[in-house]
Amino acid sequence: MTGTGETELRDGEISVDALKSFDAELRFIGVIRTPFITRDQCPRQGKLDGPDCRLELRPEWEPALKGITKYEYLDVLYWLHESRRDLVLQSPKGDGKTTGTFALRSPVRPNPIGLSCVRLIRQEGATLIVKGLDCLDKTPLIDIKPERCGFTPQAPHKDADLG
Repeated sequence: MTGTGETELRDGEISVDALKSFDAELRFIGVIRTPFITRDQCPRQGKLDGPDCRLELRPEWEPALKGITKYEYLDVLYWLHESRRDLVLQSPKGDGKTTGTFALRSPVRPNPIGLSCVRLIRQEGATLIVKGLDCLDKTPLIDIKPERCGFTPQAPHKDADLG
């Protein structure tokens, strides 16, 4: 790496000119509050026994939370607003070994959308208290869904009588 700034490349990394236009429009539904102020403070992956974090929805979205408390785990999608978007090869550990962006869970992506499975602790009006996030404080919230396995049909047991 030739410097310490966010735009500097590590050995073996490659960037591309990011597109200047957009293809879609996102509407942030709220903001995420975490104790993580800098990237160095963020855990590499969220821990379900980590600190309490808050998903603060805009007031108009509060009715959309009806029924949410019947789920223990939620998938949270968020916009990694401080991430660069131009790397195609990355060296996440800075050791000179590069990997393609799409083969990593790095926040550095063409569309920096984060995804975490979190544990729902409680609901307070338009706010959900959760554990398991790994993003900066004030990260824009894109969406909340029940954790996908909660909707996955179970396959019949191999010994079950199928009719």
